[in-house]
Amino acid sequence: MDSTFDRDFWERRWGQVVRDHPDAVANRPPNRHLLAEVAGLRPGSALDAGCGHGAETHWLAASGWRVTAVDFSPTALDVGRQTAERLGADIAERIEWREADLATWNPPDRTYDLVACVYVHIEGLVGEFVTRLARGVAPGGTLLLVGHRPVDPETGADTPAAGQVQVSVEEATAALDALGGWRLEVAEERSRDVEGTGVDAVIRAVAAE
Repeated sequence: MDSTFDRDFWERRWGQVVRDHPDAVANRPPNRHLLAEVAGLRPGSALDAGCGHGAETHWLAASGWRVTAVDFSPTALDVGRQTAERLGADIAERIEWREADLATWNPPDRTYDLVACVYVHIEGLVGEFVTRLARGVAPGGTLLLVGHRPVDPETGADTPAAGQVQVSVEEATAALDALGGWRLEVAEERSRDVEGTGVDAVIRAVAAE
């Protein structure tokens, strides 16, 4: 197993970011793709898989979702929990923070109205990872996956995700096709806001009822 982006790496990285750039962490907005794809959904139960310090988790909770926020970095989870408490009891009480490694952790079957996973580095096969997350979606629920491509397809240059394995449109859609019972709503690559930083893969699918 490639240990470059393992749990210890991310824990050290989160520790450095929180120590050196606390304001940037506290003020980072939620992912724009999540805002665009989830804003029209009726709030229910959500899983934020690979939540980091919780920007997306906080937005979901503030929007009325009950959120299970999962990450393997204790530092990131602590920051997320503290931020939620500062935002108010109405937000904090909607969130369950859970330490777990997405390389092996399985969400409970057919449980969540929304499973969202944004920019998670995957240890192992992308298809297997997508399959495990998809099984956590309740009938009629939504699966949202966002991955930063490691190479800019226009320039061929490395992006900030160089060396990582993240979700791609091809592998995610193949995994959902193999499972059956999914309706693809979005499966596309979108250019990032800053020119030259690459593209994001965005997949939104709905589970059969």
